[in-house]
Amino acid sequence: MTDRKVPSRWGPRWSRWVGRFMAKVVWRTEVRHVGRLPRSGAVIVVANHIGIADGPLLHGVIPRGSYFLIGGHMMEGVLGRILRAAQQITVEGSGREALAQGLAVLKRGDVVGVFPEGTRGGGEAESVHGGAAWLAVRSGAPVLPVAILGTRLPGESVHAWPKLGRRMLMDFGEAHALDIPQELKGRARQAWAAERVAEVLRDHLAAVQQTTSLELPRDDPRGLRAANDAQEA
Repeated sequence: MTDRKVPSRWGPRWSRWVGRFMAKVVWRTEVRHVGRLPRSGAVIVVANHIGIADGPLLHGVIPRGSYFLIGGHMMEGVLGRILRAAQQITVEGSGREALAQGLAVLKRGDVVGVFPEGTRGGGEAESVHGGAAWLAVRSGAPVLPVAILGTRLPGESVHAWPKLGRRMLMDFGEAHALDIPQELKGRARQAWAAERVAEVLRDHLAAVQQTTSLELPRDDPRGLRAANDAQEA
């Protein structure tokens, strides 16, 4: 990989302050245990994904520059121009180029953010993709889970921004080295890592939910989209 393909550190230097303003001024975001994020070195932050505000807010409350893997459909229009200027990583097609860029960021000693569910949903991380695990296997970076609650409530559209002033929560878990069994090779190694990443995130989500009145939406976003489409027809 050439240096020109590695996202610049300049983008997060300004964009994280935009996210922080949104988290603390536009909405009331409680941030717990952020000190668990290592102050230096490569880290893969994984979080559940329930609403459109998740990415900007998490980018803002992480106390270091971070680079999130973001679907290409979000890179359109004004929002897309902002995300590109912030040097966030576009996921297109098979995602191989995005993973290569994420790996380069980790090798540089920076923070990569991944929503392993791949799309906004009920937030329980029941089904996760293997991108974060792939990055962890190849970089050796620890995985740090973050539980997000309040950015979307049951029945709200996955496309809608939260109401101004809403209370939200972002709780940082402990960083985990995957410690993959040495006897595992190839696809078995990747599969083990993917399940371990999912387990780390689910366990943290379950623990955090015992400490707050905020609840996950736990709804089917596909059903919400179908209902919204029917109303618009």
